[in-house]
Amino acid sequence: MYRMTVDAMHAMHRVLARTILPVALSALPWVPAAAQSPAADPKATEQWTPVPAVVSPGATQGAPPSDAIVLFDGRNLNEWVASKDHSPAAWAVDHGVLTVNKAAGNIETKRQFKNFQLHLEWRIPEGITGEGQGRGNSGVFLASTGPGDEGYEIQILDSFQNPTYVNGQAASVYKQSAPLVNAMRKPGQWQLYDIVWTAPSFDPDGTLQSPAFVTVFHNGILVQNHFQLGGETRYVGSPVYRKYERAAIKLQAHGDPSPPVSFRNIWVREIEQ
Repeated sequence: MYRMTVDAMHAMHRVLARTILPVALSALPWVPAAAQSPAADPKATEQWTPVPAVVSPGATQGAPPSDAIVLFDGRNLNEWVASKDHSPAAWAVDHGVLTVNKAAGNIETKRQFKNFQLHLEWRIPEGITGEGQGRGNSGVFLASTGPGDEGYEIQILDSFQNPTYVNGQAASVYKQSAPLVNAMRKPGQWQLYDIVWTAPSFDPDGTLQSPAFVTVFHNGILVQNHFQLGGETRYVGSPVYRKYERAAIKLQAHGDPSPPVSFRNIWVREIEQ
């Protein structure tokens, strides 16, 4: 009597798997995925509360939304003080534009903030001269931690055809992160920053609990994508964290010899987290 070898049996099984089994499976009725789980309910993943608050956008691009705190609208410096002694801010306001007074020093907001969305517009003077860091230098500190240049800085500089170290050009997290691209317009044209700031948090003893993060759009172009900061800005040395809870937003009066930078349309939205 013929006895099938093991190898022959394996070969026959392979033939059956390639021919009979696919035909048998194709004869089975198609069952929709939803019908396979009769207990599934799309409402189980719907969220109805809490309902997001209604915020009305600004009437034009860049205009403050309804929940914004307007820090400068072209009329006065009521929201600002001198960083060095909290006396009235002494920068010049003319025709809706705020211009740095280098002799008066940095200015900062009277209010203190934690997490926020910030919009500001700035302009390098047309026909500016100088090179590198000596051409249209300023900065916005997202959290001021001292009267001088202490804090967390996004650089302001003329970076239109003006080479410098890349983590010091416009839209850099100064001395920490170069921008993803150079989105600079020519001097004399207005530049736009839209910034989302997540402040660092600390334990009661000052130990860092979570680091700071920043996202920056320069003229509508993403240039910092949720970058994690290593600490406060340092001109020399590595960044370090120091405990703070809330802080002012600061504008820098840099001591470079070039003509001063100007600002307009500055507003902030606090973010609850």
